[in-house]
Amino acid sequence: MSETRRVFRITVRGRVQGVGFRAFVAREAGRLALAGWARNCDDGAVEIVAAGPQGALQALVDAARRGPPAGRVDDLRAEETNEAALVERRGDLEF
Repeated sequence: MSETRRVFRITVRGRVQGVGFRAFVAREAGRLALAGWARNCDDGAVEIVAAGPQGALQALVDAARRGPPAGRVDDLRAEETNEAALVERRGDLEF
């Protein structure tokens, strides 16, 4: 039996732009077989929308909380959202 697909919106703040954060997230999402996108926000945050099984999404949240070596995560918010979020605002880096 396959696990139910869920969709998370993750907002990460700290030193997350200009440090390869979106590429790091895309690699992790690919490894976890998640679909979605990531984008830089005007306020300096990175927004991620990802879809897949709960366990894989939680693994992505955990990876985003660590971030790449050059990054620094000060705050991370993850909330469940709906499928519409996958297409409402495509990110500049899709996975």
